[in-house]
Amino acid sequence: MSAKFEIKKASDGQFYFNLKAGNGEIILTSEMYKAKASALNGIESVKKNAPHDERYERKADKAGHPRFNLKAANGEVIGASESYSSESAREHGIESVKKNAPEATTDDTTAHA
Repeated sequence: MSAKFEIKKASDGQFYFNLKAGNGEIILTSEMYKAKASALNGIESVKKNAPHDERYERKADKAGHPRFNLKAANGEVIGASESYSSESAREHGIESVKKNAPEATTDDTTAHA
């Protein structure tokens, strides 16, 4: 299985997407978007920005677990990771996004709803 973006619709009617690695694991989740077209633009932004290491903001959550945000050139967050068990695991997650995002296909799960 290859990496893919999945567009989903939240219970409040907003749209978001997940980037899933080839093993099905979610490696990046977007912010909420009011329109599906905006979510599709967000996917294109992730594909464009993912290869650039300087676009990754390495941080920790409230419990101190490593995580990261992927930012566009304007500094806006376009995707966020889950929490990781270690900094090395976070780096592996970043490398996975760098490798998988540019070539990932898009699966619009909202088209069937």
